[in-house]
Amino acid sequence: RGLGFGSQSQLKFIPESQTDFIFSVIAEEIGLIGVTLLLLLFIFLFYRFYKIAIQAPDDFGMFIALLTTAMIFIHIFINTGMCVGLLPVTGISLPFISYGGSFLLTMMTLVGINLSIYRYGKALRNNN
Repeated sequence: RGLGFGSQSQLKFIPESQTDFIFSVIAEEIGLIGVTLLLLLFIFLFYRFYKIAIQAPDDFGMFIALLTTAMIFIHIFINTGMCVGLLPVTGISLPFISYGGSFLLTMMTLVGINLSIYRYGKALRNNN
């Protein structure tokens, strides 16, 4: 039907389409290729955060980086599983995409923590 003409999202059949079911709306509007690209971006982000955790200068930094990475990607896993129908509807938003100020602020804080660990480790490596 074309971009922006999905019947489920335009006719309001999907409840909370801007927050909880945004993955379903994206899948309907831009199709399999768009969803695949979105999931590949999330996989790339996971790879970079995992690499930051492995290269952390100390154990505390490694654990914090792993926990923040796990928190972000558990949200992604639960939301996509919920939209596909594999998991029950829980109200967990899709990180960086769903509408919601406090959730977006929390996710950006977790990204900032990971980037701080990376920067601190890079500064230590440059000093040695």
